[in-house]
Amino acid sequence: MFMQVFNQSPWTAVGLEALVAACVCAVILQVLLKTGLAWRLATDIPNDRSLHVRPTPRVGGWGIAPVAVLAILLTGPGLWCAAVAAAFLAAVSQIDDRRGLPARVRFAAHLVAVAGFVAVYPAPVPWWMLVALSFCMLWLVNLYNFMDGADGLAGGMALFGFGGYAIAAGIGAHPVPDLALASAAVAGAALGFLLFNFHPARIFLGDAGSISLGFLAGALGYWGWLRGAWPIWFPALVFAPFITDATITLMRRLFRGEKFWQAHREHYYQRMVRSGMSHARTASAWYAVMAAGIMLAISLLGRSPAVQWCVVAAWIVVLCLLGATVDLRWRRFQSTLSEQSSEVSR
Repeated sequence: MFMQVFNQSPWTAVGLEALVAACVCAVILQVLLKTGLAWRLATDIPNDRSLHVRPTPRVGGWGIAPVAVLAILLTGPGLWCAAVAAAFLAAVSQIDDRRGLPARVRFAAHLVAVAGFVAVYPAPVPWWMLVALSFCMLWLVNLYNFMDGADGLAGGMALFGFGGYAIAAGIGAHPVPDLALASAAVAGAALGFLLFNFHPARIFLGDAGSISLGFLAGALGYWGWLRGAWPIWFPALVFAPFITDATITLMRRLFRGEKFWQAHREHYYQRMVRSGMSHARTASAWYAVMAAGIMLAISLLGRSPAVQWCVVAAWIVVLCLLGATVDLRWRRFQSTLSEQSSEVSR
């Protein structure tokens, strides 16, 4: 049905797909909360990485993953491998949410999903480039999980990011209907989740949600490049705020000799909240940056490769400067705390 509507009116089909996905996701999560099942499935207990202080159900993946997987299978049969891989990762991650799994088991699952997807849809490029793209997809899977730590943040990034995918795949010079509808479904599911996750959050995304979203961000981005919907830089620019934050934070921890896989609160978004910004203001600031990057990415489609890559490089510089601003605010906050502590000790 959605494909028939798309042929007549792409905007209507994309909007309808997103609306249905949002409603179904919201209903699922509402039922989990009303019945109390959400607490029994998985509960987030505050730890050293947390920005919250009360235990909260982390069952967002129970709403997002089934809706996204089913929608992809129904509206984009050609993307069946992405749906199967996302379902597999959601299932493994739910076990991790519930009982905990060793890092090597989690990474093996991520590797199987990414390698299987690339093997089913190989690109006509040298093998080393496929390896590089697979590594980027693996990083996207994990960084999405790292960036899920503030109310409304990861869900909002999914809403904007997959919404950007849907627009570009639906109205670009080379429309890809199945990709547009699949992306709209994921964006819609993220919207349904945000109804419960925007500050103050009643539920969290959980690994079942963040890992599957990270995979779909990479898989649908790769599929769009493979089908000619956008250049290879497009997915990276759409999710650039997440990629930049997670990558810079990882590099810092590596240079300091820290165990980067351990919980921490050094991401830019965490520093924003810890230095006094509310969860709502932090999420809104990230939404603005994300929206600007997506509009920039879509406007670049059809431009010459030289212009595209120059603008991509310039946007990365802008994001780094925004990060430096957050660091400056953080240092001032730390200095103020130190002065207040010294005055109290006197």
